Amino acid sequence: MSADTLSFVHRFVPGEGPAGASTLLLLHGTGGDENDLLALGGTLLPGAALLSPRGNVLENGMPRFFRRLAEGVFDIDDLQRRTHELADFIEQASANYSLGTSRVVAVGYSNGANIAASLLLLRPQVLAAAVLFRPMVPFIPTQLPDLTAKRIFIAGGLHDSVVNPEGARRLQELLVEAGAVVRFNWHGGGHELGEDDIVAARDCLDRWQNGTLSLAH
Repeated sequence: MSADTLSFVHRFVPGEGPAGASTLLLLHGTGGDENDLLALGGTLLPGAALLSPRGNVLENGMPRFFRRLAEGVFDIDDLQRRTHELADFIEQASANYSLGTSRVVAVGYSNGANIAASLLLLRPQVLAAAVLFRPMVPFIPTQLPDLTAKRIFIAGGLHDSVVNPEGARRLQELLVEAGAVVRFNWHGGGHELGEDDIVAARDCLDRWQNGTLSLAH
C-alpha cells in the first residue's frame, strides 16, 4: 500500500497480530527511498505496521532527509526545519492510518538515524522509542528534552569511515543525560549494516514488545 497524499512520498504496510499495535517508522540513508528498509522492518519486528517516508531533500539526485554542507557537516537550520516537517508528517500519518504516536518506533540508518536523533531532541513526543544504526550527534540543543520514557538502541561501527565511531558514543551520552534508557552495540565492521546489528536490535525490540521494556508511555 502506498500513498503520496501526505507531506512525504511514503509506503505504509498495516500491522497484524500482537505486534500490529506498534509502528516502525523506517528512515533510509542517503540515496535510499521508501522501499529500502521495508524488509529490515519486517525482520526487526514481524507484524508491526511499517511507515516508510522518502526524504524530501535531493543531494546530487539522491534522497536525504536534510541538507548537509559537507561530509559530516550539517546545515543545522535545514535539519531543524526538516525535523519539524517529519514530525508533522508522523502526526498526520498517525491520524490518517489510525496509529498511535505512543507506539511509533523510529528505525533509522545513517542519514535516517541522524534525523531520528534530531526528532528525539526536538519533537520527542512523536516517538516511543528508536533504533539508530550508525548515527552521530545531529546538533547540541540549548536545553535537553525530557527523554525519561524513551527506549533507544544505538549501533556504531568500530571501523566506520563515514561517521566517526565516537560520534555514536557521544550521542549515547547526550541521550542518557536527557534521561533515556540506551542500549549500545558495536558492529565490528564499518558503515555497512551487519547481521549482528540486526540480531541485537531485534532482541531489543522483542524485549520492549514483550513488556521487559514497555513501548507505551
